[in-house]
Amino acid sequence: MKWGETMTKLFFTILVVVLLLGGCASRQELTGEILKVRKTGNGGVTRVYPVDTNQAWEITMAVFRWENTDEIEEHRDENYVITSTGMKMAAYGSVMGVWIEQADANASRITIISKRRVKRDKFTRLDAETFYQRFEQGLKILKEGKKLPIVLLLDNIGG
Repeated sequence: MKWGETMTKLFFTILVVVLLLGGCASRQELTGEILKVRKTGNGGVTRVYPVDTNQAWEITMAVFRWENTDEIEEHRDENYVITSTGMKMAAYGSVMGVWIEQADANASRITIISKRRVKRDKFTRLDAETFYQRFEQGLKILKEGKKLPIVLLLDNIGG
């Protein structure tokens, strides 16, 4: 391969990367958006589960491990956790905030606010639906008297 061909390929590779990342929001930007949405109370998906807040926190952290998220920011004093996923194959990733609050003596209220890095991304796996599916798997494991595994395998959930 000639030097000119190599430079042309390098130029087009850099151009493609710049175009792909051009519409991609940063974790910091999306975290700010998520916190604003939470303050207004006009967003997110909330469900109540029959676990105390410590168990809900434990399950939440397990879900993030199972989904191979990036760094997890724990804000226990403010009852929330923030994490993200990066670009993998066709998915650009997302940022998610989870609030864990006591609903009553025997239940916790879990609220999720998730933002995609690219709004039109249809393949991002970390969203409210995925989180709640995994959360319910974790709840089932705890209710069976087992410990939450580091990695979620089908045999961990009786499947």
